Amino acid sequence: MNFLHTMVRVKDLDASLKFYCDLLGLVEIKRKESEKGRFTLVFLAAPGQLEQAKETFSPTIELTYNWDTEDYTGGRNFGHLAFAVDDIYALCEKIQQAGVTINRPPRCGHMAFIQSPDGISIELLQKDEPLPPQEPWLSMPNTGSW
Repeated sequence: MNFLHTMVRVKDLDASLKFYCDLLGLVEIKRKESEKGRFTLVFLAAPGQLEQAKETFSPTIELTYNWDTEDYTGGRNFGHLAFAVDDIYALCEKIQQAGVTINRPPRCGHMAFIQSPDGISIELLQKDEPLPPQEPWLSMPNTGSW
């Protein structure tokens, strides 16, 4: 058995691509539009797994954008997406400067949680060993839920 992808329904494809690609650094590897089905599928991969994802389309995140307006609730009903990152502090700073709330700051130098524009929880984990705790993250409280 192999893990293939996680599908996430999104309300605003442009906002979601900005979040996942521009802020998190994922790369679009495939797009499919269905006029008959009235949807667009966009498959994204992490840069460190790009070659594998291009060959097998796994592991990927499938963003599903339905062209007709629909409200999606319960963004946490499947849990969360998780990414290993090179520098959790630098990424959290970049994300925060872009106006994204850090729901669970990386106080321990190892783990943080944020949410996509559609309320999907994203766990960020420091690669290898945790970084030494540092401000402003050390004193930052949790915000909202994740």
